[in-house]
Amino acid sequence: MKKKGWKEVPIGGVLKDKGSSVAYNSGSWRSFRPVIDLEKCINCMFCWVYCPDSSVIIKGGLVAGFDLEHCKGCGICAKECPPKVTAITMEPESKGPVCG
Repeated sequence: MKKKGWKEVPIGGVLKDKGSSVAYNSGSWRSFRPVIDLEKCINCMFCWVYCPDSSVIIKGGLVAGFDLEHCKGCGICAKECPPKVTAITMEPESKGPVCG
């Protein structure tokens, strides 16, 4: 299935059908992307709990990266990452590839 871009999102951003958000590549809206340092990550799962886009990838019970096709770059994951850990930072989209 071809992903729809931001121009195809209905007016007001309301998606009426359950599960239809997977059809939209909302990651193309982003100007900043989350970058995770897996060596610093303590797997507290705060990023996963608070992510409004369900874009935190979990494998084997551990944070493994981000689903960048659906991450809108809101930065909530970085904000909720414990201050003494700071495993997630937000970097400009132009910086290139990241984990995930």
